[in-house]
Amino acid sequence: MSEAARRFRAMLNGPEMVVAPFVFDAFQARLAQAAGFHTAYMTGFGTAAARGFPDVGLLTMAEMVENVRYIANAVDIPLICDADTGYGNPVNVHRTVREYEAAGAAALHIEDQVWPKRCGFLAGKQVIPLEDMVPKVKAACDARSDASFVIIARTDALAVNGWEDVNTRARAYREAGADLLFVDGIRTLDDLTHYAKALGDLPLLYNGQLLPIPELKTYHFKLTIYSATLTAFYVRMRDAMRELKETGAITGIAEPGLFGEMTTLLGVKEAMELGKKYENGL
Repeated sequence: MSEAARRFRAMLNGPEMVVAPFVFDAFQARLAQAAGFHTAYMTGFGTAAARGFPDVGLLTMAEMVENVRYIANAVDIPLICDADTGYGNPVNVHRTVREYEAAGAAALHIEDQVWPKRCGFLAGKQVIPLEDMVPKVKAACDARSDASFVIIARTDALAVNGWEDVNTRARAYREAGADLLFVDGIRTLDDLTHYAKALGDLPLLYNGQLLPIPELKTYHFKLTIYSATLTAFYVRMRDAMRELKETGAITGIAEPGLFGEMTTLLGVKEAMELGKKYENGL
């Protein structure tokens, strides 16, 4: 049994909404853990961006799994992962779940977009028929070797077909075995409220930051993945690059011990101690 998957499932069964900040590499995941978060979410948008690509279905399953492995190996907290559409038909989904699980993920979500997919907040999305997605959800649930591994079914039908289709799909995916339901593309407070009320009898995931976490907790979502950490990284790095180019320096980063803090976060002391164990061939 995966300890991380077991702990994550226990969190979902608890009374508190779970909050998972977006991360796209192991360094960011360590920062999330050090800040006190009990889970992290590996973003597909960020994973693609870190490799210089837009989130329009250009990364392969193998590239995503590689990132899962790096991040999961770097932290002790459970990792929730974007698995796009599962990279094919139900047989492909079956393999995807096996690969993500073996790489150390505690949970993943698959979505009902037409491949090549695109970021859930981009225009022009298309969704596959309900009858094609349900077998993929079933395959995902059947594939896990550990019953604690969490399967999340995402629908992108809101922008395409509206709430009636979303309701039908969410309930069908739950019936097919999904542990959590994820309606992506929630853009307004009205949508957020409708989401929580219309599907509130189902275990729900919310993606976004329309409200602060304390207010989101009143909506009784099981899990919130918080994407603003991704944009915060972008804004701060963008501004630092511009400042360096324009002024020749980056100000406001002269915190005492900052380098030491980073080396501690990355486990330099532990690595050095391990090296001493094998000095002189003894």
